[in-house]
Amino acid sequence: MGKRRHTAAQIIAKLREAEIELAKGQALGEVVSRLGIADQTYYRWRKENGQLENLVADQALDMATMKEAVHPNF
Repeated sequence: MGKRRHTAAQIIAKLREAEIELAKGQALGEVVSRLGIADQTYYRWRKENGQLENLVADQALDMATMKEAVHPNF
């Protein structure tokens, strides 16, 4: 099996689909098999996605802080 490259949109869609199936009580092995990825790929994607979500949250907080500094609510 050759290596495939997934776009960011495909990764997010597959992660969402996996979370839905896992919430329904299906086994991880079944879910990743249906998605056509390996267990390790799923865990790596989740880790990277979590890091990106934290960065976005930090950036949003920084933007809100800067906006408050420029336009204080007195």
